[in-house]
Order: sequence, then structure tokens, then C-alpha cells
Amino acid sequence: MTIAIKDIDTYILLQSENIQPVLEKLRQTIKAVAPEAEEVISYGMPSFKWNGMLVGFAAAKSHFGFYPWNGSTVDQFKQELKAFKTSKGAIQFPVDKPLPVALIKKIVKSRMKENLNKLKK
Repeated sequence: MTIAIKDIDTYILLQSENIQPVLEKLRQTIKAVAPEAEEVISYGMPSFKWNGMLVGFAAAKSHFGFYPWNGSTVDQFKQELKAFKTSKGAIQFPVDKPLPVALIKKIVKSRMKENLNKLKK
């Protein structure tokens, strides 16, 4: 039986107990920077929309995937992200390490600026 996840609360509750607090911290970190962002589920994962898709995240066994919904953010922050596994559109934060809150806030702010610039064009 597959459960259709309709909101971020449900997504977090379906994760293992040791991961739930970190996912909630990640959620609150994003909301602190983008309080007007709409919480949605996109591609089965918690995501935030603000003048377009902003960021998303997902839990895995040994990491959290953080998705900036573009192909340029990882490259833009490559120096600050060199301690983490990355791909063109994803960042992996290890489950057993503290969440890099300041870096996540910088990335969310950068994505907000990008979305506003796209709107102006």
C-alpha cells in the first residue's frame, strides 16, 4: 500500500524518529528565511514555492537531499559545499552531522533573489 503524501507534516511523520527532528529543523530554517513561501509536496518530497519553485528536501538512509530547483546553485556555492556530496541539482547533508543552518539560509536567500529576478524579466 502506498500512502499519498499530501503535506510536509505527513512526510516528516512517516520518517524514522531519529530523522524527524532534523527534517523539522530544516523546514523551520527555510521558513525563517522565506516565511511567505507556500509548503507543497512536489515529486513526492517537501518543497517550498515562492514566486516559483524555491527549494525542496528529502530524507534518505544516510543523508538528507536538499534541492535548489535549478542547475546553478550547487556550482555557485561550490566552495562552501565542498565538504558535502553534490550533483548538478542536489546537495547531500549527512544524517550524522549537524545541519549547516547558515549555509542553508544563504542558499534559500540566493534562490529567492533568482526567483525575483526571473519575475522581473
